[in-house]
Amino acid sequence: MVEYITHNWNVITEPIYPEVVHMFAVNMFRILPPSSNPTGAEFDPEEDEPTLEAESADFQSNIAKKYIDQKFVLQLLKLFDSEDPQERDFLKTTLHRIYGKFLGLRAYIRKQINNIFYRFIYETEHHNGIAELLEILGSIINGFALPLKEEHKIFLLKVLLPFVYHPQLAYCGVQFLEKDSTPTEPVVMALLKCWPKTHSPKEVMFLNKLEAILDVIEPSEFVKTMEPLFRQLAKCVSSPHFQVAERALYYWNNEYVMSLISDNAAKILPIMFPSLYHNSKTHWNKIIHGLIYNALKLFIEMKQKLFDDCTQQSKAEKLKEKLKMEVREEAWVKIENLAKANPQVLKTRVT
Repeated sequence: MVEYITHNWNVITEPIYPEVVHMFAVNMFRILPPSSNPTGAEFDPEEDEPTLEAESADFQSNIAKKYIDQKFVLQLLKLFDSEDPQERDFLKTTLHRIYGKFLGLRAYIRKQINNIFYRFIYETEHHNGIAELLEILGSIINGFALPLKEEHKIFLLKVLLPFVYHPQLAYCGVQFLEKDSTPTEPVVMALLKCWPKTHSPKEVMFLNKLEAILDVIEPSEFVKTMEPLFRQLAKCVSSPHFQVAERALYYWNNEYVMSLISDNAAKILPIMFPSLYHNSKTHWNKIIHGLIYNALKLFIEMKQKLFDDCTQQSKAEKLKEKLKMEVREEAWVKIENLAKANPQVLKTRVT
């Protein structure tokens, strides 16, 4: 109806108005339900759960399935490329309802969403509705039965992981890993492989995603990825962009992450110590100094002896580096003295 009105002239004639207004009135005007807490405090949209409106009891999916078919769903999915964010938001709700009520269309909907993603990845590299489709998939994944089918794991690795730069991927990935932890290693390694090098806001986004995954990771899977993961975290702590360093250091405020670190401190502390120790003295931001102090304090409480060993090793390496610099400077002084003692040779070689 909207498309017809948009692409044709003089179609909204006077007889149309009463019908449109009547349609709106029938569907929208109703007696609102009483407050869920009439005698209590005023409703707080940030704290309280809203009382959602019940859908029509007259709707019967067994009758509607004659009309809401694959063609209807395909046309609906095409509209997700609209530039209007409000339209995409309503489409997201509509498609999610259809997926929930029409069991026979579920596989088809997943397949067509896959096709949109494949087209985006390998052909167009542009689609306006990727974020909304990823949000729908997050809910769909949440409803997958256990054990996960092999096709679902392939879908995660081949279709979803290329969308590492979309914030909504974190929710989809977490839903998958909560149901089956076996794809954890390829998911984490894919994030590390595509880690932004020069875009700090994206780095912060990746740190958010990584922590969301760590919140649900199994200890056995964590061991497989902890070394490359903390090497990347060490780089983030050393970042001159304070938001990147700050977000990385907030990992030490996460109780579950700290329990994983504590169980594997012998491997993790030697990786993190040089970055933490160096930036505790050289980072330009005072907030980072405080967060680094907190991280070092936690490491001391965890493994005092290992911390002392790392401190001694760091001092030894620093001394070794200092001696190496002195040897290098002495070598250059000798070369300079030889050049001064033999100016004729130098002049001959230059000419």
